[in-house]
Amino acid sequence: MEFIDTLINILNSTIRVSVPLLLACLAGLYSERAGVFDIGLEGKMLAGAFAGAAAAAVFASAWIGLLVAMLVSVGMALIHGFASITHRGNQIVSGVAINFIAAGSTIILGQAWFQQGGRTPSLPPEGRFGAITLPGADALRDVPVIGQLYSGLLSGHSLLTYVAFLAVPFTWWVLFRTRFGLRLRAVGENPAAVDTAGISVTWLRYRAVICTGILTGLAGSYMALAQNAGFVKDMTAGRGYIALAALIFAKWKPVPAMFACLLFGFLDALSIRLQGTPLPIIGKVPVQLMQALPYILTVILLAGFIGKAIPPRAGGVPYVKER
Repeated sequence: MEFIDTLINILNSTIRVSVPLLLACLAGLYSERAGVFDIGLEGKMLAGAFAGAAAAAVFASAWIGLLVAMLVSVGMALIHGFASITHRGNQIVSGVAINFIAAGSTIILGQAWFQQGGRTPSLPPEGRFGAITLPGADALRDVPVIGQLYSGLLSGHSLLTYVAFLAVPFTWWVLFRTRFGLRLRAVGENPAAVDTAGISVTWLRYRAVICTGILTGLAGSYMALAQNAGFVKDMTAGRGYIALAALIFAKWKPVPAMFACLLFGFLDALSIRLQGTPLPIIGKVPVQLMQALPYILTVILLAGFIGKAIPPRAGGVPYVKER
C-alpha cells in the first residue's frame, strides 16, 4: 500500500507539472503547423502569468485574471505575427525578442505596481482556481487501488488541468477533422497551393498565432492562478523551451505531444521525489544534479531516440506571394 501511495503521489505531481508544458506544446503545434516557428512561447507564458496574477490580485477574481492573461498573450502573439507574417521578418529573432521583452517588463511592471521585488501580492482563494473534487471521490477513497487512483490521481485538480487534457483530443479533431485544420496544415506545407485556391495565407497564419496566444495565456494562468498563489520572477523557468522540445519529440502531433509532456513531467516529479534520498551504489546525489536531470534526459531522448523529425516544409519561411 505504501508503494501504491508513493506511485500515486509521483503521478499526481507528474500531471501538475505537465499541464503548462502541455498547453504551451499545443500552442506551438498550432503555430508551427501553419508555418510560423515560435520560440517565443516562453515569453508569452511569462507575460500571461504576470498579467493574470496582477489582474486577479486587483479584482480578486480568477476568471478576470484568466481573461486578462489570454488577452495579453494573444497581444504578444499578434506582435510576433505582425513582425514575421506581415513584414516577413526572421521568426527566430522575433520570438527571442518577445522572450526578452516579457522577462524584463514583468519585473519592471511588478515592482512599479506592487513594490514587492517584481512579485505580485499573494492571491486570495477567490483569486485562484481551486481543486475540484470529482463526484464520488470521497466515497471511493478507501477502496484499494481503483478508489485510490480515482480520488488521489484523477480528482483534486484545478479546472485548467482538465481543460489542458481535454484540449488534446480537441486539437486532434480541429487539425485532422475540420476544414480549418486541413487548411492550417496545408499552409504549413505548401502556402503557394493554398494561395492559388483563393485562401488567404496571411489570415490563416494569423488565426494560428491567435490560437497560440490563447493557449499560452492558459499556461501562464495555470502557473500563477492554480499551481501558485501569484507571480514570481521568471516563474516559467524554461518551460517554453521544453515545450518546443516536446513538440519536436512528438513530431508535431497532439497525442504524442501529450505523452512527451507527461514524460518530462514524470522525470521532473521523480527528481523532486529523489532529492536528498540516497540511491543504491551511487549514494546521495547532489540536489543540483537531480534538478538538472529532467533537462539532461530530455536532451538525450531528443538526440538519440526520436529518429528523424521532419517539420512542416514551410516552417520558418515567410511567404512571398508570386505576382
